Formats: sequence, C-alpha cells, structure tokens
Amino acid sequence: MIKHFETIEQQGQDDLAAIYQLALAAFDDETLKGQGVALVFEHPSLRTRASCSTAVHELGGYATFFSDEEIGLDSRESVEDVGRTLAEMYAIAALRVRNHSVFARIRAATNDRLALINLLSNEAHPTQAVADVLTLAEYFANGDVSALAGLNVAYVGDATNVTRSLAVALLRLGVNVTIGAPDDYQLRTQGVEDPLLVRAGGALRLTDSPNDAVKDADAVYTDAWISMGAESQAVKRREALSPYRVDGALMAHAKEGAVLLHCLPAHRGEEITDEVLDAPNSLVWRQVFHRRSAMIGILRWMKEENV
Repeated sequence: MIKHFETIEQQGQDDLAAIYQLALAAFDDETLKGQGVALVFEHPSLRTRASCSTAVHELGGYATFFSDEEIGLDSRESVEDVGRTLAEMYAIAALRVRNHSVFARIRAATNDRLALINLLSNEAHPTQAVADVLTLAEYFANGDVSALAGLNVAYVGDATNVTRSLAVALLRLGVNVTIGAPDDYQLRTQGVEDPLLVRAGGALRLTDSPNDAVKDADAVYTDAWISMGAESQAVKRREALSPYRVDGALMAHAKEGAVLLHCLPAHRGEEITDEVLDAPNSLVWRQVFHRRSAMIGILRWMKEENV
C-alpha cells in the first residue's frame, strides 16, 4: 500500500511514533538502494533541498531536482501530466508547492501509485514539524518524544502553515501550545491542517498579546513575517507584526532558560534579533540538523522499515 506524508493531521499516532523513532534509529544504505526520489520545488529552499538530497543519498538512493522553471506546474504542463510522468520513473516524489491541492490532483491522476511527501504547501509544513519535535525532544527529553507531554511552547507572529503543522504535532503529544498573533494573522478553522480541531492531548490557547503568549513558555518559536507570495503586503505586515518581534525583552517574559526556535530563513532585525537568534539557548541549528533526521524517518516509514 502506497504511503503519503502530506500533513501531520492525516497521520495516525502509530505512524507518527514510527517516523519519530525511525528518524533517530541506526540505519544502513539499503533502504533506497538504486531508487530515485523526485524533488519538485515551486518555491526555493536551502534547508529543504539539502536535507532531502542528503537523506536520500544516505539511504542509498538518488535525488533528482526539478525547479519551477523546468516543470511549470499548470503553466508549462498540467499538474496531472507532471504526476503521470514522475510516476513512470520514480516511486516517491517530494514536493514544495504553492497550492496544497496539487497532492490530491497527482494522486488522482496516477491512481495513487506515486508516494508523495509535502515539503511545504500553502496549508502545511509537516516535515518541518517533525524536525521541530525531534529538536525539542533532544533538548528536553533525551530524545524521547513521548516525554514532551506537559511542555509549554509559544509561537509568536504570523500563524502560518508552519504554525499549523507544528501545533498539530505538539498538541497530539500532549504539549501545551500558545499562539500570540494579531487578529488578522491568528489561526482560523480552515484547511487540511487545523490545530483548532485537535480534541485530545495538549491545550491550545490563542492571544493577541506577545508577552502573555510567552509567559511560562519553555520554548518560543517564530517565523518570517513576509512569507513567499506575500511580498506585496510587506509594509502592512511589518506594521501589524512589529510588536511581536522576538528579542531579549520578549524572551525575558518566558521561563528562565527558555529556548528559541525559528525554521529559517531568519530576517535579522525584523521578526527576530541577533541577540536572541545567536544566543546559547537558540536551537535553530539543531532544527536544521533534524530536517535531515525528519526526512530519514519519513522515507524509512514509507518503505515500511521497522525499528
């Protein structure tokens, strides 16, 4: 049976637990031996491309990169025809796309015979969420994901696709999540990755106060204010989100020793300051490391490896 990894929400608890375990368990280079993974990127990325290509190589496979200019989903060629082409040559395609609907369209066009990984869409960023969970577990629980229950994590700024996948993943592990954002940039019930619909696990709290959001937080997370595709809103966004900048003054409202997370790229001096990003309690580079771990876990899970 073909497995897909499109959102955190679509995965069962056992599947997520297996991914977390496989991400850190010893492995060899036989899992993808002689197999290719197609990397389709409508959006550019340093960490996503590097982590994917590295993980595929370490598992014995090879990765082929296709840029937006080469493929042109629905401009040079239809999404369906791209999917049909890739399905003739690859068993797995990992995609970074503008519209989440691409995944359903490819699944329908290929009769569900091409395994799909969501590397980022407008609605979810599940591979980043897996990396974030692994990072927090490494720091707070000696790598034991199940021991994160009761932790308090605050996300401050624009509640984006990153926020959605992160919150769903953490809530399902029993982590308490607070989102601090102005009303126009706060979570809404919508889409395929919806933390507001998680009914078990940790508590979710929404606030428009950045100081209140980080109160009692063990970890503070932020992301860019101006996401790809939102450049025309730059002035409006900077004005609305400037009170939510993560700096030393804001971190002082969190628990003593609280850690800092950011999925990068960071816009230093905008959503975050150097003093925080480069501080000893910043985990951003461990997040980068665990982007590779996350991809290894997801690929091994797709190939039905056991721990």
